[in-house]
Amino acid sequence: MSIAASPFSKPYDDSHGGSASRSHARATALAGLMVEFDNPDALHDAAKAVRNAGYTKWDVHTPFPVHGLEKSMGIRPTILPSIILIGGLTGCLTGLFLTHYTNGIELLRNAIVPTNLSGYPYPISGKPTFSTPAYIPVVFELTVLFSALTAVFGMLAMNGLPTFWNPLLRQPRFRAVTNDRFFLVVEARDPKFDANSTATMLRGLGGGEPERVEAPVESAEPPRWLISAGILATCFALIPLVVIAKARNAKMREPRIHIVQDMDNQERYKGQMPNPAFADGRAMRPEVDGTVARGDIRDTRADVHFTEGLVDGDWAANFPAKITINADLLERGQNRFNIYCSACHGLDGRGNGPVNARNMDGRPGWETWVQPTSMHDQSVRDRAHGHIFNTITNGIRTMPPYGASLAIEDRWAIVAYVRALQQSSAASLSDVPENIRKELEAR
Repeated sequence: MSIAASPFSKPYDDSHGGSASRSHARATALAGLMVEFDNPDALHDAAKAVRNAGYTKWDVHTPFPVHGLEKSMGIRPTILPSIILIGGLTGCLTGLFLTHYTNGIELLRNAIVPTNLSGYPYPISGKPTFSTPAYIPVVFELTVLFSALTAVFGMLAMNGLPTFWNPLLRQPRFRAVTNDRFFLVVEARDPKFDANSTATMLRGLGGGEPERVEAPVESAEPPRWLISAGILATCFALIPLVVIAKARNAKMREPRIHIVQDMDNQERYKGQMPNPAFADGRAMRPEVDGTVARGDIRDTRADVHFTEGLVDGDWAANFPAKITINADLLERGQNRFNIYCSACHGLDGRGNGPVNARNMDGRPGWETWVQPTSMHDQSVRDRAHGHIFNTITNGIRTMPPYGASLAIEDRWAIVAYVRALQQSSAASLSDVPENIRKELEAR
């Protein structure tokens, strides 16, 4: 194989930092030595020789994958799989922590910490606060996400990427690596590298004459155009912040800038506007025949005792005839009470639920918090059944209505369970069945 004018015809002299024969003004420095081979077998032998010689900063370049070359180079298995495993475990633990912290516990009970940064143990539909099976999708997604990101960025870091330029790209002969030539390059940053001795070693590998690989000496100072571009980009980046600050602090006659309109200003027909899409030209449409308002699917006027808790215009003192008081009704009422009511009123109905406990611990705004009413207060005991039913249906003061969430039968079941709670805290011995009373008296 013939290669033009070898740069190794005389001993190296790098005291001046580059080749004395170059005509361009830009300084260059020796980046390494490159030797060319005709076939992969010769490259295998050369790789073994360089490895045995003790070099560590070197590489081979081939036009196609050469099986077994990594063994000849002495490349050890990468630790990237272990790093990915650590990333996946980190994602798994992060998912478990976030889900349990935000749904089951509260570590930062301090008025200084914003509410959105502290945990909030809130019971939902009677589920336990540590409902790990419900958190599996979140844990799985974070495990996959952390593993994927670790694989990508770990690979880039271990390979020194991204690298947008390489001194080998300046070598005319190196272009043949994309076709039918094989190259071995020893980098100048190798601890054992010496221009003359390394060139002598490479000559004995059976390839072509070693070639110098030179790289331009980069200045430590960034180019002026980059500094100018950075200053310009910084100025442009500050413009949105200035506009936001002005909008937040200045008084204006016009509405504030609303970039994301969502559905605020969509094209739509408003009441009393004409609409040519209909024959009568009206945007407001009459109700479809047979439409029943929500809550009126049953004839509420036929039994206002059952649907509204009223008898002759007053709150009903008794349960409706449709409601049968038995153990099943009380169990249903307990189930609905624990789901919808206990968050504020507590499981025992004394107004000490987790929502109240959170708002009574000195957090911002606690001064205006009003504790939920205890079901055992005499004022609540004196209320008629229909009054409590109406409170559940339509709400009262800061308590929201639950008529849309609970069926009529379930609301009466809650009333029955509230009465059972009240009775449990004020029961006398005469209220206990006779067979159990005797056992209690014996104790």
